[in-house]
Amino acid sequence: MALGMDNIEPSFYALQWTLDHFFVPFGQDPPFKLLIIHAQPRLASVVGFTGPGLVDVIPIMEADSKKRTQNVVDKAREVCNNKGVSDVVVEVMEGDARNVICDAVDRHHASMLVVASHNYGAVKRALLGSVSDHCARNAPCSVLIVKQPKH
Repeated sequence: MALGMDNIEPSFYALQWTLDHFFVPFGQDPPFKLLIIHAQPRLASVVGFTGPGLVDVIPIMEADSKKRTQNVVDKAREVCNNKGVSDVVVEVMEGDARNVICDAVDRHHASMLVVASHNYGAVKRALLGSVSDHCARNAPCSVLIVKQPKH
């Protein structure tokens, strides 16, 4: 089972939901192995300016990106460990999340993909694109979209 992960709360909710429904009830013998996939944006897609100061800024941006990625990985591992799930593989790939997740699912022959719904409205979804919609249409396996309840 694969789970697409980013650094915002709905992804961590989806991880906890997945662990609670597919791993914790089975104790030491869950029916799946868990692969967590995190897409790190390419720096070129984030940087929208050029000029002489760019050379000085890029190392800072790269370090920040790596730190944010490491935080996601560490927090995901902590959530898994707290639920007693230790057989977890975390894969970090650079690129657009939609393509990274679908490619990883295909490469690892996952039988199911779990992604979070970020509850974007129509305008935001049109501008940013929806990872969950893309994966539901393009992933080579069943896709479960977990929606965090509004409290």
